[in-house]
Amino acid sequence: MKDIIVGTAGHVDHGKTALITALTGFEGDTLAEEQKRGITIDLSFCNLQNGETNIAFIDVPGHERLIKNMIAGAFGFDASLVVVDAHEGIMPQTHEHLEILNLLGVPHILIALTKSDLVTEAQLTQREAELREYMEGFGNLHLYDILPTSIHQPETIEKLKEALFTLPLRAKQEDGLFRYYIDRSFSISGAGTVVTGTVLDGSVKVGDRLTVAELGKEVQIRNIQVHETDREIATASQRAALNLQNAKFNLKRGHLLTRKGFLRGFQSIDVWVEAISGHELRHNSTVICFVGTKQVEARVLLYAEEEQIQQGFVKLKFKEKSFFVYGEPFVLSLSGRVVAGGKVINPIDDPIKKRFKLPLLTALKAQDFQQAFALLVSTHKRGFGLISSNQRFGLNHEAALEIASALESVFVDEKELVVYPLDILEELSGSIADIYSKNQYALLSAKSIALKTKWASEGLVGQILANMVADGILKYENGIYKNAAIIIDDIATMILNNIYEILGSGGITPEAPYNIYDRLDLDRKMGDDALKKLTKSRKVVRLAHNLFVTYENLQSLMAHLKTIIRNEGYIEIANFKTHYPDLSRKYLIAYLEYLDKQSGIKTEGNRRMF
Repeated sequence: MKDIIVGTAGHVDHGKTALITALTGFEGDTLAEEQKRGITIDLSFCNLQNGETNIAFIDVPGHERLIKNMIAGAFGFDASLVVVDAHEGIMPQTHEHLEILNLLGVPHILIALTKSDLVTEAQLTQREAELREYMEGFGNLHLYDILPTSIHQPETIEKLKEALFTLPLRAKQEDGLFRYYIDRSFSISGAGTVVTGTVLDGSVKVGDRLTVAELGKEVQIRNIQVHETDREIATASQRAALNLQNAKFNLKRGHLLTRKGFLRGFQSIDVWVEAISGHELRHNSTVICFVGTKQVEARVLLYAEEEQIQQGFVKLKFKEKSFFVYGEPFVLSLSGRVVAGGKVINPIDDPIKKRFKLPLLTALKAQDFQQAFALLVSTHKRGFGLISSNQRFGLNHEAALEIASALESVFVDEKELVVYPLDILEELSGSIADIYSKNQYALLSAKSIALKTKWASEGLVGQILANMVADGILKYENGIYKNAAIIIDDIATMILNNIYEILGSGGITPEAPYNIYDRLDLDRKMGDDALKKLTKSRKVVRLAHNLFVTYENLQSLMAHLKTIIRNEGYIEIANFKTHYPDLSRKYLIAYLEYLDKQSGIKTEGNRRMF
């Protein structure tokens, strides 16, 4: 099924409602009635179907609700049906609607010259010529066609229907980045929470789990309806009602449903903005930002030196985290009037200095992603991640990796999706070489070094270690890298002895295992294996998650605790602490719990006694 979202627009009394009724037979919103009878909702106010093509109309009811309803709906428009009275031509509200459609980049405009039966052929020809010239002033709009129509001339309505069914779809992402702004939310008896909205990108199936981005809470899809019909899946350009499970919290208009892990929220984003109708944007001014069905207050911070601009790069700063994607259109209003709009250029708040930020924004605006990647790599010395390429560039991971791989002087970790400048390999190579220089018995894996070096991926470390093996500096055996110049006959025994010695010297306050491994420059898995062997042989006793003590030190302490009981009649945390003031509560509790297992010890309340 080919689904097309068509938004209607036009000046008051130009015949929009009558035209939609003639096209679809729809005469009014029946939401209240439908809420009473069940989940079925007239999702798009009305729709028109012909074989495998479905046209869903989103109406703009009137001037007073222009911003609230038109902008919200227009984010999902594939095209707009603009009605113009053949006698009156372009009027103020028509112009305002078209300015907003231009800001939002609605790709196709189909103009219906209504009431065409009331004017002459010459007037129609003149009006069409005027409209074609007028539409050239909107750089983001494509005039699909101009058709004379009259509700009293059925043939003109049929011709308009034919044109509507041939409208092309707007390009949508199909790479898993599902996005759906809620426009209505309500509870239905027997069904629970139902939300309606337009699928902007991606798709969703019955049973899928989604995240409410602003709340960080998860919901599950129980049922989907598209135009009064149950569906297993809803795709881009469809109006859909979603019946949600686990929605035991307040969902409202403007909340964004998406998949977990795809989008991050930020309080600042970078955008390209263009003012309309002679307006200008002032530095540090407060505006209302409309995106999808969401409206949020924002502060305008100009990059330009001027105090006000008509167009340019701007930082929008919000009071709360907001979730935007690259290329997403938005509209700004001031004092209830639309004054500007544009597209999101950088939806991720990078700590980049201004001298790098402006070239980056210029590259992103031009969709010169190779230049943008190069700039980001140069400013992210510890690696530039591609994991959020959907949100940051509108690119799936495969496309992002292809661009990154074409860059010069970089290392690309395709598994971890990180791009590193080559000079960082030299720095990390030196750090790894220092480890083996200071500790000639170091036994490490790529994973263990990556865990110690938080910014370095395992793939990057693995490449450096492989280079060191090729240079004869290290030797690789069973996943472990060791000094090539050192011969160790029995590695396992050496590790056991080293760990046991450190635990023994720690007495009754031994170091945590990972600290010991770090001190020995030892791979964590090898260390864990050694500890298991020491524990199994009863040389070491595990008292808690990260508390291992030698059996010898433990028995010595138990003997002393029993002496305290003989002398004082009992032991509890208070008098235990008196004898061992340096022991933390973690150790005190662990040792008392071990004492509980000793024969001849009983517990009364918090006291242990014979």
